[in-house]
Amino acid sequence: MANRSTSSSHLGPKLAQPQSSATDAVTSIDNARRARQYIWGYVSRSPLRSLWNLEGIPARVIAKNTWNALFADNLVGRSAELGFYFLFALFPTLITACAILGLAARSAVQIYESLLQYLALVVPPSALGIVMEAFNQTTAAASSGKLTFGLVAALWSASVGFSAIQDSLNIVYRVTESRPYWKARLSAIGVTIILSIVITLMLSSLLAADFFARLAQLHIYHRLLATLASVGLRTVGWVVATIFLSFIFALIYYFGPDVKVSHWHWLTPGAAVGMLGWILCSLGLRIYVHYFNNYAATYGSLGTVIILLTWFYLSGLMLLLGGEINSEIEAAVQGKKLLASGALQPEIVSNLGSSTSALR
Repeated sequence: MANRSTSSSHLGPKLAQPQSSATDAVTSIDNARRARQYIWGYVSRSPLRSLWNLEGIPARVIAKNTWNALFADNLVGRSAELGFYFLFALFPTLITACAILGLAARSAVQIYESLLQYLALVVPPSALGIVMEAFNQTTAAASSGKLTFGLVAALWSASVGFSAIQDSLNIVYRVTESRPYWKARLSAIGVTIILSIVITLMLSSLLAADFFARLAQLHIYHRLLATLASVGLRTVGWVVATIFLSFIFALIYYFGPDVKVSHWHWLTPGAAVGMLGWILCSLGLRIYVHYFNNYAATYGSLGTVIILLTWFYLSGLMLLLGGEINSEIEAAVQGKKLLASGALQPEIVSNLGSSTSALR
């Protein structure tokens, strides 16, 4: 924990009379830079217990800071990078999840193929067709024993996606990766295993809800009661799937950035915005592909691959946007607390907004 009463003398010195406007601008930016570094260092060491309590900071301030940070941190470009790594890690991740499921079920390939069908809710059907075809080709040539034997290699390849998330979230939280390569990679592999299990459970909840809903329609002879039971069971399935989705975002935001102290949050404002944005972007892409399916005229046979990459790109963008929102909330709240404690001087804090672009 940082000592709030220390460093106030050199972080927030009284500004001397400027010799010129140029000197004044340089001094202002330099003071703001040091104050900004102090705030982000404090964020890394002292995470907030709740990100929903803005401590009186207007939501528009968070939105403005997030908008500026979105471009200053080049999240648009980093999302494209994540899209490539997600595609690279997709099939090893599916093989890993299938191998883990195979330890408990003999017909793991058939079960997981049924689970993947539920991705059609968010993935455009043409892009999902490529995923299913490649998955079937990969698993058809390998027995369950080979899948289990190749689990280590698949895990290593699948962890590339989370390693890219780690690098991007480090930029979002203004921290430098200090973990040794082997430790960061082992962390990525461990989180990849957990994510594979959670994603499988999320899809399984939808499959189980549909299964029991069909049983209810078959065995409950009263039409109204059967309909109510079917709708209720599917609603429960969606609620459980949403909880698992929130858990995925929480895992990523907890293990992703290399902050000094991490605090677990089940649901954060960034995660809520990220999940909602991801669902809306996925549905929007599906609608576009359905009604404006002229991408084949531009990209030919690669059109479906481009659609899949676009979906991965949007997914990465929403994930990073949620992390950016969380980091800006922490920076704004901690900056206000440091100002109230006297660790920062008001004239320096007032320059942070105008000098933000120069500090990143």
